[in-house]
Amino acid sequence: MAKKIMVVDDDPDIVEYLVSIFSGKGYDTCSANGGEAALEVLEREHPDLLTLDLEMPDEWGPRLYRKFSQKPEFKELPVVVISGLAGIHLAIRRAVATVNKPFDPDQVLAIVEGAIGKP
Repeated sequence: MAKKIMVVDDDPDIVEYLVSIFSGKGYDTCSANGGEAALEVLEREHPDLLTLDLEMPDEWGPRLYRKFSQKPEFKELPVVVISGLAGIHLAIRRAVATVNKPFDPDQVLAIVEGAIGKP
């Protein structure tokens, strides 16, 4: 069974791009376009890694992270922050990596492979 990556971003183009990058390498994917939907998808899909935007209209990324990371089943879920905000490396201290938009897809894939391995 392939490893699953969940993409959370309010920009549908970013979601589509990341999903295509990950699925093209053999990962299973799921996605959500905001915080409220993300919690539902997370509970249903149980991904191996989550990419998280910080600034979304219905939920601030760090607040969403706090909500799901308090649940025992998601406490150790690796998170890669992908955001256009400055100072993103400070937003979620337990993130496995922080990547600024625009990003290099090869860099993101290398981070994912380093965190959870190949699909």
